[in-house]
This record gives sequence, C-alpha cells and structure tokens, in this order.
Amino acid sequence: MYKTSLELLAPARNADIGIEAIRHGADAVYIGGPRFGARAAAGNNVDDIKRLVDYAHCFKAKVYVTINTLLHSDELSEVKSLIEQLQEIGVDALIVQDPVVRDLVNSLPAERRIRLHASTQMDNRTADKVRMLLSQGYEQIVLARELSLEEIKDIHNQCPEVSLEAFVHGALCVSLSGLCYVSEVLFDRSANRGECAQVCRMEFDLEDEKGVKIVRNKHLLSLRDLCQIDALEEMADAGVRSFKIEGRLKDMSYVKNVTAAYSIALNELCNKYPERYRRASMGSVDYAFRPDVRKSFNRGFTHYFLYGRNDDIFSFDTPKATGEPIGKVTSVNQQRGSAYIDLRLDDGVTLTNGDGLCFFNRNRSLIGLRVNRVEKSRVYPYVMPHDLLPGMTVYRNHDKHFYDVLAGQSAERFIPVDITMDYSEGEFVLTMCDDSHSTELHCPYTAELARTHQSENVRRELSRLGNTFCRANSVDLLYEKNYFIPASKLSEWRRELVRKHSQIIDYQNDSSFERNPSIQNSSFNNSSLLTHHSPLMQCRHCLRYAFGWCARRQQLTSEPPKQLFLRLRNGARLSLEFDCKACVMNVYKA
Repeated sequence: MYKTSLELLAPARNADIGIEAIRHGADAVYIGGPRFGARAAAGNNVDDIKRLVDYAHCFKAKVYVTINTLLHSDELSEVKSLIEQLQEIGVDALIVQDPVVRDLVNSLPAERRIRLHASTQMDNRTADKVRMLLSQGYEQIVLARELSLEEIKDIHNQCPEVSLEAFVHGALCVSLSGLCYVSEVLFDRSANRGECAQVCRMEFDLEDEKGVKIVRNKHLLSLRDLCQIDALEEMADAGVRSFKIEGRLKDMSYVKNVTAAYSIALNELCNKYPERYRRASMGSVDYAFRPDVRKSFNRGFTHYFLYGRNDDIFSFDTPKATGEPIGKVTSVNQQRGSAYIDLRLDDGVTLTNGDGLCFFNRNRSLIGLRVNRVEKSRVYPYVMPHDLLPGMTVYRNHDKHFYDVLAGQSAERFIPVDITMDYSEGEFVLTMCDDSHSTELHCPYTAELARTHQSENVRRELSRLGNTFCRANSVDLLYEKNYFIPASKLSEWRRELVRKHSQIIDYQNDSSFERNPSIQNSSFNNSSLLTHHSPLMQCRHCLRYAFGWCARRQQLTSEPPKQLFLRLRNGARLSLEFDCKACVMNVYKA
C-alpha cells in the first residue's frame, strides 16, 4: 500500500547546525548559500554545503538552499554560477522567490536539473496561485503562514499532485510574506533582499485621528511564536507534506531541541497510522535529553490562524523570550536578596544556579534575573529586582542544566541494519539490509575449520559499526561449519559492505533530480509593485479586533476610533486601514 511521506524540514544557519538538525531527526534542512538568501546574515560557502549534503544523504535526507530574494540584473551571472555549483554537489532543491531563478535553472542541461520550491515570499495563499506555480515547474510550495486548516485543505483538494509545505514552529512575520515593504521605506533595508529591520518587533504608540494616544509604548505588531506540535495530525490530514521549522538565525541548541521535539511527534503520528504515513528519510535517533519546545526561545505560543481568528496571536508587552512558567512568588525578602517561589513541582520543575528567570512587573515590562543560589524553593538572584512582588508569575527562559546537555553530544542517528553471512563454493556472501535497501558483498576465500568456536567472534567483528551511520540490529551466520576467519579480514569485509550500502542509499537520492516535465518559461510577479498608494504591510493580525473594536466578530461596548495610527519612537507615523470584507489590516505610511 502506498504511504504518504512526511518531511520535517529544519533550519540551518550553517553546515554544523544543519548536520545536528539531521542528527536530531530532520528529514531535510534548508540553508543559505554564499548570497541571495532571505537572511543576509546567514551565508555559507559551497564547500560547507557539500559537507552537509554528504552527511544528509547518508540518511536519505535532503538539503534545500535558499535563493529567495528579489534579484538585480547585474547579479544573474553570479546566481547562475552558484546554481551550477549547487547542482554539482548534489543539493536537492532551491527555495526561490524571484521567477528569474527558475529561468536560470531551465537554461542549464536537463540531465541533473535541480528541483524548485516556491518560497512563502511568493505569497502562496490560493489554489489558483499554487496551480500556476505547479504548471511552471515548482514541485513544493511553501504556503503562507496565515492559512487555516480549511484553506490548506481546499488547496490540497484542488492541487493534490503538489507537495505542500507549511510552517509549524518559530517566529511569525506579521505581514503577509513577500508583501512587506515597511523596513525598506522606513530604514532603507529591504525584507525582500534579506535585510529586514524587524519593524514589527518595535514599540509603537497607538493614536486616533486627533492624535490622542490610546496606547503608549507597546509592541503592537509583535506576534507570539508559532507552535503546531499538537496539530500535526490535522495538518497532515489537510494535505501538508513538509513541516517547516522557522529559524535560520537560531543557534545550535534551539535547532537541536525543536527538531527533536517535532521529530518525535511525527514519529508518533506515523506509528499511529503506519498504513498511511511514513517519514521521508531513514534512520532512528537516540536522544541524551528530553526535548521540550518550551525551553527554547519563544515569545509565548500561538496556533496563529490554523483554527481561525483568536485572541492568543499577539504579544504586545515584549518581543523577548519569556520561556516556560515555573511558579508564583509567595514572598520576597529584599534585605536578604531572596524570594520564595511556589514551584510547579508536579511538572518536575527544579531550579539550579545559573538559570535565567523573568517576570512582568506592574507596568507589564519584562524584567530578567539570573539565579545565583537556590535553597529548595528559595531563590537568591545575583541582583535582586526591586519590583518583584508576591503573586507575580515567574518564567524560566534559560534552563542551565538543559542547555549544558545540549552543548554536548545530545543525539545519535543511525540506520538499523540486519547482517547475514553465508558460505558456499569458496566464497563468503555478506548481506546488509535496512527497511528500504539490501546490499550483497561476495568475498572469495578459502575457509579452513577452526579449533575453537568462532561464531561469537565473527558476529562481534561484523557488528562493529560505531564509526558509520549504521547500527547492527542482528548478525546471523547462515553456515553451520566452524570456519576460521582472521579479524583483519572480517574488518575489511565489513568496511566494504558499509561503503557499498551507503552508495546504494546515495544513488537513490539522485532521483531527486527528476523534473516535472510541464515547465513553462513565462514569468510572473510575486506581488504588485510598490507604489505611492500601496500598503507597506498587509496583515491578518488586526488591532481593531485586538482591542475589541471589531463589529463583525465582537459585541462592541464602545464606539471605536474612526481612524488609527501607529507612531514609532523616531516619530515615523503609519496609518491603518481595515478591509473588513477580506479581514485584513493594511499599513500605510502616513
């Protein structure tokens, strides 16, 4: 029976992080090349990407390189040369925004033409758009983050032949991807060139049409972080095939932990429906820690619009990490510089020296502190905050013990194999099998009978796979006689068997270069050109809704302002217009 492959796609700021993402359970990673990725600060040379490709292909995992910025005409020859290099080292696909990249790929020889994935920067929200991209040769489509389950399901039902990729974890852009120009207009840093100034994380005042300040110094465009770890089954049923973790600027510990958590969750889904789903890559993982997404950087979690509009989307008080709630303050002793915290012991919460804690003070400002010493539930910070009061919730945004474990070798990935050895007519035949492949090695050898039992020595030598990507699940000897074989000869055969088996896996990865034949060369714009009357941002996040002024979805208790404006600390002013029919908030320069 055909099984649907589910892909966990993890970010890689560099090759080392990408390798750890694969080691911790990713089926694929995405990484920036030397230039032209949507994160200007996350470039990597081709040699490092090749090192990542070589490791990933051991597990039939894939490597996607981002060329997802809008390009200038004088850059095209450099981009074409880069594409040729990436094809040569075996990169599995390019994630692109500018249609000219597709044209450059199509101009190269067809025998190993690299696959194309349509970046979310192309604003992929409708079945019509996805169908058009499919007809132009894009084989995986990264959906807009704002889509609901029903919208995803509708796209899948209308375009069942295309692989749909959706974000499941990490930071959220408040604007529809590819339709954000506020950074470029206000700070001359284009988000579509990988230089976003993160305006949406800045503080704003909210003003009405008379200039009256309704809200002061709040992060009114800042969203919580996406977390769909408990919605993977519904997303898979809706048609998602690639589950993407955001974070090409994230550090090693973040990628290890979040990748491991989602890999375990996807394994549980595949084990629940073994006749329906399978993982896209090979191998099993042993972890030296218990993954927990709450322990990595987060601004609080949201499902965003997966289940429709809701109140858990925004994070107005701070764009910083709050972490996991660990308990409430019961008493404070400022003279002794300590506080008692009613820890959530039922959740296994224990504190240690070096932990990072934080809390919101009475002004809803986030205050951080570092633990110097702990006596049961009594905490002594290095510096005692003066505004920590009884009743306040305390969060831990740095678990020192957890991160100490992640700093070391925190996972091992391997492919379980069964090895058999037989003897007939002057040669030994070794076979290595995993779930998908079988390899035979014929070893001519004149065997002599041994004086002592040899079977355990043979099994032990053949199972020594510690420096390879394989782990022996079983070693069976199919011959009955007690033959003597030198350990050096067994070691030589074992190494050759592993080498041959790895070549078979890597050869099958070459199928990733088979292309969709229905490719057209017509270009299209991923968004309308920016004009004087164009919005700088288009957002499903709505400030009218956030403050209870949505006549369409809420029972109004007061008359909403006729017009709303956002003002930055530098004096820049943005006007807000609300398209209630489309349920979109547009942001313009005032």
